[in-house]
Amino acid sequence: MLASRYEIVGRIGSGGMADVYKAMDHKLNRYVAVKVMKPEFQSDSTFVSKFRREAQAAAGLANPNIVNVYDVGEDQGNYYIVMELVEGITLKEYIVKKGKLSVREATSIAIQVGMGLAAAHDQGIVHRDVKPQNIIISTDGKVKVTDFGIARAASSNTISANAMGSVHYSSPEQVRGGYSDARSDIYSLGITLYEMVTGKVPFDGETTVAIAIKHLQDEMEAPSRLTPDLPYSLEQIIYKCTQKSVERRYQSMNDVIADLKRSLMEPDGHFVQLAPLSDHSQTVLISQADQAAIRSAVSGTAPAPEATQVYSSIPAARKGVADKPLDSEEEDEVEEESDASTGLEKAVTIGSFIVCGLIIAVLIYFICRAAGLFGSGNTKNPAGTASTASTVESVVSDMTEVPNLVGMTESEATSTAQAKSLGIKYIGEKSSDKAAGTIIEQTPAAGTQVAKNTTITYYRSSGPQTVAIPAVTGLAAADAQKALSSSGFTNVKTAQEYSDSVSRGNVISVTPAEGQHVTAATEITLAVSAGPENAGTVTVIDYRGSGIDYAQEDAESRGLVVSLNYDVSDRIGEDEVIRQSIDPGEEVRAGSEIIFTVNNEEKMLSGEGTTQASTQEDVVNDLGNGTTQDTTAETGSSWICTANLGAPSNYTNGGYRLVLVQNINGQDTETVIAEGATSLEFPYLLQVSGAEGVTDGMVYLYENVEGEYVPRVTWPVTFELQN
Repeated sequence: MLASRYEIVGRIGSGGMADVYKAMDHKLNRYVAVKVMKPEFQSDSTFVSKFRREAQAAAGLANPNIVNVYDVGEDQGNYYIVMELVEGITLKEYIVKKGKLSVREATSIAIQVGMGLAAAHDQGIVHRDVKPQNIIISTDGKVKVTDFGIARAASSNTISANAMGSVHYSSPEQVRGGYSDARSDIYSLGITLYEMVTGKVPFDGETTVAIAIKHLQDEMEAPSRLTPDLPYSLEQIIYKCTQKSVERRYQSMNDVIADLKRSLMEPDGHFVQLAPLSDHSQTVLISQADQAAIRSAVSGTAPAPEATQVYSSIPAARKGVADKPLDSEEEDEVEEESDASTGLEKAVTIGSFIVCGLIIAVLIYFICRAAGLFGSGNTKNPAGTASTASTVESVVSDMTEVPNLVGMTESEATSTAQAKSLGIKYIGEKSSDKAAGTIIEQTPAAGTQVAKNTTITYYRSSGPQTVAIPAVTGLAAADAQKALSSSGFTNVKTAQEYSDSVSRGNVISVTPAEGQHVTAATEITLAVSAGPENAGTVTVIDYRGSGIDYAQEDAESRGLVVSLNYDVSDRIGEDEVIRQSIDPGEEVRAGSEIIFTVNNEEKMLSGEGTTQASTQEDVVNDLGNGTTQDTTAETGSSWICTANLGAPSNYTNGGYRLVLVQNINGQDTETVIAEGATSLEFPYLLQVSGAEGVTDGMVYLYENVEGEYVPRVTWPVTFELQN
């Protein structure tokens, strides 16, 4: 028992400086996780201080995406922290299990992690050890950030004395031993997101020093090379999060979250703005002295292997003798090494100033000599102006203008760039209406002035994105259109053809042929059967008020196809026809469908019938006086839209809102069609009235995600005047 309250049930795991136990809180009657400092550290004031700092950092954070800290204390020399017990696995284990995560899943996890870190940053807390091992996915799908063991309040003291945390995810400023702020967490989140979508970390090596140096000077492999279907916008978010310069990264976690949400709606959007590199921002090789400094910072703090845990990770600690406090002799040695390092840095700095001064003096001498100020003693030098101009021209000649490579093949671009003393580098492919193999994007942009030997990066077109035409032959025309719409085709037309073998209303053939890969905008034509060419005609009689048995038998004997729908009317008897879809006296082809709406309340309530509501042909005159029936749409206006909406691929069965937008007198007007807290059933029969005289509109589906309505899909709809 701890503090006469927490009964230890079992051990969960162990880390560098603490053990973790599952415990029963007898005061609140709930299970909790208790982190207890290891006995060998309890007498060390440094470790006790760090342990308390962890508790203080996390105790003030209350957020659904952060593991809650309930209590902290000391009992008979045992220092402990009481935390929320989260049943689940770490994100690292999840990635290893799945290999790589889907774009949607990785983005959702990154958003939840970002929300937890944003809450910490708002409280002035920087995590400084964001990595998959410190992210827990609970059994109910919630994502939580844990282990604020090396977190500190964001202040002038937030400077790493060494590279703490896991070096695979550490920001360049952390491995350098520099200032760490919220943007360091953004870098680590970007590395974590890279690993989620590719299944591997961008920088790896045999030693922590080698990995740290890669963070400082190497460019990571484009994630789209490892995951070819990675959306452009998400790749740009990863790039912006992992910029080596903190000024070129996102400046707040809220900005990251906003772009991640937007990437779900605009996967190929160009809304992520990367700041251009300045002329002095080219990659600089790390000197031997710098490598030695990094090695001394990293080598003593490599993270200890962590036990698999079901609720939280333990902060990394020093290995071997590094786990013990330094004695006075070791501290003196460290101070002497630090003094020697400082002296070397000063000597290098002073030497650099002297060399620069000499170079400037030599340049001034030659410029003045070219201007006639030295040498012959002449007070005037007619050639002086020309010499000075020559010097200026020499400086200007080191710059060149970036050519426009868009639309060129790679060989053409290479020749064009080399003529300007520039290089080019391929970084990925994107689908485009440009011919496959041609360049569609470049950085820097055409017309920019850059130094010679600069490398232009470019994206290559993979050609228009194509989709296979699904098998729709034999389906009803409406079902075939739905299947094509679900596959992404936006230009589907129908044409009537006579057929003796295919039932009326079903698809005879499709052009282009089934299975052929074409672009989504390709015109698809469905040949729909109109029945036999010589089927003859039928004059429809008035069946309203007749018993359904007689009406059905008579209509079929005349060569019509009968379908039934059900409604309620107090003007006629049960099982008698209320309405018919073809007006009496109208002449139609044999084999045409006629829909009888029958008075039967029980069958109407059970959902029997050809449609969920009366068809547009049914919404005509009721028996006797022409009163219209109230369908699922408001039919007060005579401009009616009826459409079957297919299920969008990005809808996750959450609460929904359907909104109709029409342009009325030059203004976009929104009308909420339907709204619900439960999922929307698909296919959805849309029946809605529109503004008078407006023939088109757009229907938007919004899904409720954590209290916020997120747009999912848009359907263009048309309205027809109903007489």
